[in-house]
Amino acid sequence: MRPRVADAEGSASVLGVALVAAIVVLLGILAPLCAAYQSRQVAAGAADAAALAVADTALGFTTGDPCAVASRAAQLNGATLESCAIDGLVATVQVSVNVMGLPAIARSRAGPDPTQSVRR
Repeated sequence: MRPRVADAEGSASVLGVALVAAIVVLLGILAPLCAAYQSRQVAAGAADAAALAVADTALGFTTGDPCAVASRAAQLNGATLESCAIDGLVATVQVSVNVMGLPAIARSRAGPDPTQSVRR
């Protein structure tokens, strides 16, 4: 029979608590990063939708004020329209989504490729 080592008693409990603490810290770091990434993706999708809405309205495919339509499109996608500009056939928008009190900002443009000639 082997003698028991009194110094090792309870060491598994300490190791288990340290492991749980490390996991909690890791999740505390990763959760906000994942939320920020998800908000950035929401902002990008909302910016794309808003830019397309401006372009469609400016070209006459839908009715209404182009920037008002873009604001509604951004709002329906969980974002706020920050800016809206129409330059000829090109629409440019900027939207933001708040995540933990900080804005995730995305910009998008819709219109013909500037390197290609436009046929009318």
